[in-house]
Amino acid sequence: KVQPFLPQWLAQPKRVQKRIRDNLCPVRAVPGIHPRLLRMLQVHGIESFFPVQAEVIPAILQSACNGYLMGRGGYRPRDICVSAPTGSGKTLSFVIPIVQVLLDRVVCCVRALVVLPTKELAQQVSKVFSVYTDGTGLKVVLITGQKSFAKEQEMLVQKKVTGYCSLADIVVATPGRLTDHINQTPGFSLTQLRFLVVDEADRMIDDMHQNCLNQIVRAAFQGENDSGSKMLFQRTKPGPLTAASSCSPQIPLQKLLFSATLTQDPEKLQKLDLFQPRLFTSVYSEKNRDGAEIERDTNYKYTLPEGLSQCYVPCNLNSKPLLLLHFMLEMKFTRVLCFTNSREASHRLFLLVQAFGGVTVAEFSSRLSPNERRRTMKEFEQGKIQLLISTDATARGIDVKRVNYVINYDAPQFIRTYIHRVGRTARAGQAGVAFSLVLRIQERRFLSMLRDAGIKDIKKHPVKGNSLKPLEQQYERALCKLEKTVK
Repeated sequence: KVQPFLPQWLAQPKRVQKRIRDNLCPVRAVPGIHPRLLRMLQVHGIESFFPVQAEVIPAILQSACNGYLMGRGGYRPRDICVSAPTGSGKTLSFVIPIVQVLLDRVVCCVRALVVLPTKELAQQVSKVFSVYTDGTGLKVVLITGQKSFAKEQEMLVQKKVTGYCSLADIVVATPGRLTDHINQTPGFSLTQLRFLVVDEADRMIDDMHQNCLNQIVRAAFQGENDSGSKMLFQRTKPGPLTAASSCSPQIPLQKLLFSATLTQDPEKLQKLDLFQPRLFTSVYSEKNRDGAEIERDTNYKYTLPEGLSQCYVPCNLNSKPLLLLHFMLEMKFTRVLCFTNSREASHRLFLLVQAFGGVTVAEFSSRLSPNERRRTMKEFEQGKIQLLISTDATARGIDVKRVNYVINYDAPQFIRTYIHRVGRTARAGQAGVAFSLVLRIQERRFLSMLRDAGIKDIKKHPVKGNSLKPLEQQYERALCKLEKTVK
């Protein structure tokens, strides 16, 4: 077997404690945070930082201690990658330092850009930014295509006699819409960009968005402004330090990558063109009973929330709907997030559970308008909906509050999908349970997929056929009802 050769930053990362509750760090113990932000954190009831936040916030602040510009010595901040479980507080770990670095800005320009794979995720991050920029004069603009293109253009730039001026300091965007604005919005400039945050970075590295990242970097390094004159602070691509490269001050572009499943493939990471990156990760060696450290296999790159219990239920195709109803009605599960592999499957299952009755159920997929999605999510968080049936639209990074159970109605085919789905529960150090309904024909492949990722603590949870008998009659009636509805 050929041993993988990893670059030093991947082989020797900065290790972050993964036990959140045991390793909380008082907010005031983290050095360098502005008093104004400390007050805001206090107002919002945040007394302690999670381990990821306590490590990453000072690292980003330190990299910007020279202000926006590189010093004359050519000092350039290192890029930062963070790989930590879902629900470990990654969003706040870039919001706080970015807001702090931009507090003293005089002219409004796009200096921070956050790119996220889904609209819901972008909205969520934009809300957090709005909370911490409140009263600071910094402007946050969300561009996800939920408003018309012209309306978004008005939010981003304004035309004056002297030329275009920016109306945004921080832009939170989805890839497609962002690319449209880079290409079609006159005056939308990224030449002053200081921070590029890529959240759910592994999704972005995958081919579908690779072009978007290239376009952002190209736009950030355009050296001339519209009138053709050279910029005051021109930017040069990182390269060897020479007298010429260090004589003019310039704004460095720093990339901050966040993901629960950050790829360890150096070839893929190469595409991101990272500059002397630092990796913060909560995948590391565990202590055994004698207190000695045992190194985890370096292939185990995924960590799950600490309060998560995992079970799988071997079943056949016909018993899957009955099992779900058994959990809801007999076992009295509440606040359940249930995942299917397609929006057709989620719609059909939603109609079936609705026809059966006795469970307040809703669906969440791209079938619904953004307003309907928001309303559904709110009702689920308030406890009005017991069962939310969803596609993978909610599996990525969305902070669904108070999910007690995740049920994989369709077993996920890829380990990353599994990690993101089950990460919707047991967030922020709470407890949660994940059930996977696995067809007997899939069982071996499913278990070996988890084993390869280092997940060994999943329990088998067989459900006897007798427990499902009482539901069968009503289930048959629900199926007839569903048939009529579908027709």
